[in-house]
Amino acid sequence: MQKSTSQDAPRNIGVVMLGRKRPGFDQEWNKVVYQQSLAALEELGFTCVGADNPVVDDETLHVTLQKIHSAKCEALVVLQPSIGNGQLALTISQHWADPVVLWATPERPTDGKVSSCSLVGQHLWASVLRQAGHPFEFVYGDSADAAVRADLIRAIALCRTFGRLRHAKVGVIGTHVPGFIDLAADPFLLRRAIGIQLHPLSLPQYIDRVRAVAEDAVEKDIQQVRALGLRPVNVTDDALDINSRCYLAMLDIMQEESLDALALQCWPEIPNMLGQWPYLAISRLSSAGHAVSIEGDVDGSIGSLMSSSLGLGPGFLTDWLEHDTSTIFFWHPGMAPLDMCHAIGSEDGPTLGSHFNIVKPYVVDGQLRPGQPVTVTRLWRCDNEYHMTAFEGRSIPPRRKVTGNSILVEVADRNVPRRFDALLHAGMPHHVSLLFGEYAETFRRLARLLQVRWHD
Repeated sequence: MQKSTSQDAPRNIGVVMLGRKRPGFDQEWNKVVYQQSLAALEELGFTCVGADNPVVDDETLHVTLQKIHSAKCEALVVLQPSIGNGQLALTISQHWADPVVLWATPERPTDGKVSSCSLVGQHLWASVLRQAGHPFEFVYGDSADAAVRADLIRAIALCRTFGRLRHAKVGVIGTHVPGFIDLAADPFLLRRAIGIQLHPLSLPQYIDRVRAVAEDAVEKDIQQVRALGLRPVNVTDDALDINSRCYLAMLDIMQEESLDALALQCWPEIPNMLGQWPYLAISRLSSAGHAVSIEGDVDGSIGSLMSSSLGLGPGFLTDWLEHDTSTIFFWHPGMAPLDMCHAIGSEDGPTLGSHFNIVKPYVVDGQLRPGQPVTVTRLWRCDNEYHMTAFEGRSIPPRRKVTGNSILVEVADRNVPRRFDALLHAGMPHHVSLLFGEYAETFRRLARLLQVRWHD
């Protein structure tokens, strides 16, 4: 289930309440339902814009939508405690480009007659929007029901994420690393399919920028790194300046270029030219909620942007290293978000080390926490369209230790080799993202909104 907090949700949401020009149904009950629904949204942390007056025709709808647009609302919820005018669904479709949340509320439980037809009305709207090609999310139930509130949070987050992706800008410093051509990005397909703008950046210019970061900013950042308490193992922490420079340069570029996500070509140039791997910097950026990826994996950074916008965190971009019938062992060379690892300072907590292959600092060594629900997900392009998958499992104690970041996930719902075979033949790249929590259904719904091909 999606996180129950709405702290990452937009503060302002638009609310359109359909009224009726003609009398009918139980208007007293409908007034109660509407007030309860607004109260529930406010208790979830939302400020409802446009909810002060009912909408009954094009004129009143235009006035309400103008208020909602002026307040820069990132999501729109439509309520109709009594079945309203289905024609207005097309008016909303013309004037609200992003998906709509249709919330159907219940009938009066103790009445001997039909009190509202709310579900019928929202069913009508859903059918109209679908046939008009306008995406929507559907929620049904009582505002006091915790499951319904969780559905509302998810639906609003999905609609907001759709809108953010349509206006997002993703940077790539350099390109995919040598040979990893399955990570290559197509800027025009990305724009057509999802709406995202791809912004290529120069790797040599980034390296120059790393070297040019001001000394006082570097020293201040080094103190922040040391305050994390990561214990050096077979390395010293007296050369942290390069990683701080990498970290600060990426932050500056994202701000300067208005980037929502960033992919970095991390090897072979960076360790060879700067003497260090940037993975500690990547780990810190991910830990702070930034959507970043390594090896020039643009779609990997977009997947991180998706999960962050949904309020699930950026996740851990990893290789699918090996598997058996029911488990998958995931690994990557030391750039996982710190909050996915054991506690810093604990026996199994993350430490600073050198890369296992080109033996240079700094990577974050440490297994991810066992005993957690896990979602494995990936967005990718193949056959001139975008694809997405997500499935769930649980992290369990690993059978062996390796350097870098690793996690063993038990997948209970399907034969792992069969799933792997199906995803290979769908063209899925060798990277996937891991999140703690059960979010496969959330990603399925996002794929549906984006009209991305879904793979179970």
